[in-house]
Amino acid sequence: MPNTKTVSVPHLGGIDAAYQMQRQYDPSKPTLVLVNSFTTSSELYRGQFANEELNNAMNLIAIELLGHGQTRTRLENFTYWDTAIMNVQVLDALGMTGGGRKVFVLGTSQGGWITVRMALFAPDKITGIIPLGTSMDSESDRTRKLGCWDGPADLKPNIKAWSTNDDTAKFEPSEEYCNFLIDIGFGKDCPTDARKFWVNEIKANYQGDEGRRRIRMAAINLSERDGLHSRLFDIRCPVLWLHGTADCVYSVKNAEEEIRLFENSPDAKLKVIEGGQHFLSFSHPKEVDNALIEFVGKYGK
Repeated sequence: MPNTKTVSVPHLGGIDAAYQMQRQYDPSKPTLVLVNSFTTSSELYRGQFANEELNNAMNLIAIELLGHGQTRTRLENFTYWDTAIMNVQVLDALGMTGGGRKVFVLGTSQGGWITVRMALFAPDKITGIIPLGTSMDSESDRTRKLGCWDGPADLKPNIKAWSTNDDTAKFEPSEEYCNFLIDIGFGKDCPTDARKFWVNEIKANYQGDEGRRRIRMAAINLSERDGLHSRLFDIRCPVLWLHGTADCVYSVKNAEEEIRLFENSPDAKLKVIEGGQHFLSFSHPKEVDNALIEFVGKYGK
């Protein structure tokens, strides 16, 4: 069973947003929101929830994006902007923002551009953002020339297969898809127990016709999203971008170019982690957690 609770928020006519917290909220501590990567769930941050030092320093809440985990809405079409709005509404509903209360936001891959969207949508509620293994562009020729993946080409066969009017009551993602996601995110050397967990988790999260529709929209959003380059001028909070050298989806070269676009941030830094995979908080939790404690400790007082 998922380790999540749900809270209802009004965006899109009503969303049951799933979130995970391992400890009771402590308003005396800073709060860090965790946003998971493509077709994973809040379980991506099991390592962070298990880190006593990290939990003693801050509240941790992982909110599952639209199309992911146990979050549900009646609408079939939604975008990353909708998730950003939903996340802010979740935080308001839980009493973690508003009245001067602010949060930090960390996001892996697609979660990285959610951190920016949240900071643009609610700058008065975001203290700082921490993108991990991400890109601020659309899936463009520019990023591919810098060594990033070809997302539209990689996702096209899946989107086509998941777009159908046929009865798909028995749908679940294939083993091939699950292992593709694990290979590019956790690494081809992903431990056997973790690989088994994530194959089961992905399949369980996307069952039947409803699951097919959600994973299809998640893939469309990833492949066809808008870029953020011109909007980064408006980010005025601190930014800590963490990126691994073994990331096979988005390159360090791309991150080096894009961190410079946060020109109005009072402190925008890129920290490169040697050997880090695309899902960096999984492959290098110690380095990520230590960087979080330092960053949140600096700006969360």
